[in-house]
Amino acid sequence: MTNETKTSAILHRDTHFVPKKAIGGKGCYVFLEDGTKFLDATGGAAVSCLGHGNERVTQIIKNQMDQISYCHSAFFGTQVAEDLAKLLVDSTGGKLSKVFITSSGSEAVEAALKLARQYFLELPTPQTERTRFIARLPSYHGTTLGALSVGGHVQRRQPFEPLLSKNVSHVSPCYAYRGKRDAESDADYVARLAAELEAEFQRVGPETVCAFVAEPVVGAALGCVPAVPGYFRAMKAVCEKHGALLILDEIMSGMGRCGTLHAWEQEDIVPDIQTIAKGLGGGYAPVSAVLISDSIVQTMDKGTGQFRHGQTYQGHPISCAAAFAVQKTIQEQSLVDNVRTMGAYLETQLRRRFESHPHVGDIRGKGLFWGLEFVKDKATKEPFDPKHGLSYRIQEKGLQPEHSVSLYGCSGTVDGIKGDHLILAPPYIVSKEEIDIIVDTLEKIMKEVFASL
Repeated sequence: MTNETKTSAILHRDTHFVPKKAIGGKGCYVFLEDGTKFLDATGGAAVSCLGHGNERVTQIIKNQMDQISYCHSAFFGTQVAEDLAKLLVDSTGGKLSKVFITSSGSEAVEAALKLARQYFLELPTPQTERTRFIARLPSYHGTTLGALSVGGHVQRRQPFEPLLSKNVSHVSPCYAYRGKRDAESDADYVARLAAELEAEFQRVGPETVCAFVAEPVVGAALGCVPAVPGYFRAMKAVCEKHGALLILDEIMSGMGRCGTLHAWEQEDIVPDIQTIAKGLGGGYAPVSAVLISDSIVQTMDKGTGQFRHGQTYQGHPISCAAAFAVQKTIQEQSLVDNVRTMGAYLETQLRRRFESHPHVGDIRGKGLFWGLEFVKDKATKEPFDPKHGLSYRIQEKGLQPEHSVSLYGCSGTVDGIKGDHLILAPPYIVSKEEIDIIVDTLEKIMKEVFASL
């Protein structure tokens, strides 16, 4: 333990390391205590969609604090919570009719799972045997025990396996780079994955399944992997056949990140339940939400009329003010259009620079949500030995003052242990010039790291 780690009272993510302190931020940049101007190319963890220091958003938060900072939702409501919920419902065209507002992605997933279970208990003839969930390997849905149970991320699950729910099973992801067979069409690949989901329903008993849970674009676990066309239509058809719900986790991929406000808009389906978080409040306050289909709402209303789940900070006025201000700014400045425009430019630059790189196996993503998967051998897709910690070396190299750029490195891409990928998720306000800096800097960092291997 260094002197610095001894004097810090925080249990940091790494007990051997005290991160540099951020003392300010503006636009796509964070300012550090040592004078470094740091380019936030990942928006933290795909959070800072408006960048840092947006004066309009901070003023609206201050105004809310001057009005009221907290009231318990069991006693009172607030106008700002109503305004945010209406904005979100309207953003779905009314396809999802109610909103439950919480504070983090994990909390949203927990609420979604409990809501799915309770829905079946509220039916005129309760379906009490529905206790199971089917999700996908190796997705990540959060750190709390319920969310971790539906997740399939080996490294995050491993220490806590004995504590996790045994009522969850997992099927393959839609991961064309590694999952799609040679000469297999998209349609055939989708049919194979649909057959796998159908087989899993049959294995556990179709009448026992509450919902299938999936990310429209897989985030941290696989590195910005979108589904092939038709995949989600096929998955929803299997769910509907057996009366199960479809829960889409858009915590990382939603709220404009992939080029439409909701990622499911590109899939020609509507989920029964949707979770959102990161881009909802852009990091200006902790906030997440669950969007709920009207059929579930009506069933609850005709049943007990009570969602048997609540949290102290649900619908927190400051969080709602932050999210409402962020979403109104995105609307008024047409920033989802900028996500599409700058996303197309980022894709072009990444492909131009790295498609022929001997150790870049795949470049994939949507909007301003892009991943690079690294391989030791491009022909065989063999990953690097985990002992190299490749993605984290690239991430750490980016943090050094001469580079000063955030690069979100993750491991376990192939099987939960092996495999390295990198995520880029700059703010929606990013410019062409800033994208050029990101790609140029990434190229320099990769040269240094691969040379050191």
